[in-house]
Amino acid sequence: MPQPSSIIADGTITRQPPPFAYFRKVWAIVAKDIAAELRTKEMLSAMFVFSLLVIFIFNFAFDLRTDNANTLAPGVLWVAIAFAGMLGLGRSFITERDRGSLEGLLLAPVDRSAIYLGKFLGNVLFISVVEVVILPLFIVFFNQPLGIIVPLVGVVILGTIGFAGVGTLFSAMVIHTRARDVLLPIMLFPVVVPVLLAAVRLTAGILDKLPFEDVQNWLGLLVAFDLIFLAVSYMMFEYVVEE
Repeated sequence: MPQPSSIIADGTITRQPPPFAYFRKVWAIVAKDIAAELRTKEMLSAMFVFSLLVIFIFNFAFDLRTDNANTLAPGVLWVAIAFAGMLGLGRSFITERDRGSLEGLLLAPVDRSAIYLGKFLGNVLFISVVEVVILPLFIVFFNQPLGIIVPLVGVVILGTIGFAGVGTLFSAMVIHTRARDVLLPIMLFPVVVPVLLAAVRLTAGILDKLPFEDVQNWLGLLVAFDLIFLAVSYMMFEYVVEE
């Protein structure tokens, strides 16, 4: 089947790749990151250990009774997710730079937005793998019913998308700075405060079994910021990596 073509201003006919070719390039970047992580397991190991330590320390540091467990539990869960995710985001582009493959990735015949989407999906995947371990431990240690798992997973997915969306952009932004390990959290956390705040509020509503009407505004805020952060990060990524 012939590829679609377009005519630009000077009359030149150019060939445009089919839509699936773009997503094939995105998947190639995701697959590369997965293969690299499976060989070393450095990032996932650090994220697992850090998140487990947060859950354990908070669980044993406080006298968690029924009347105060639901007050502390949402914050503990999102502290574990946010800081473990920060470790993954920090390694997203640093690994490329340390291996000398960042320049090759930028010189490849791939649209910059495809690089962003590939890195974003990889970060969401790695954070989600850690969350698969965190959530069962969270339910066990904080004595939560299994019935909350479905709505809780939905909130965690929405929060992870917003966090990883803007985190991927900032990870690329600080890659060439010497203090990137310090600069990334300083830049990222003030921006993702709305996402984390809405996610914590929604998690608290789930644990307290509040009616949907009481938390729907927080859900709308979380979805809105996810869309805004993804759109802005998608459009700005090309300009960030060119600097």
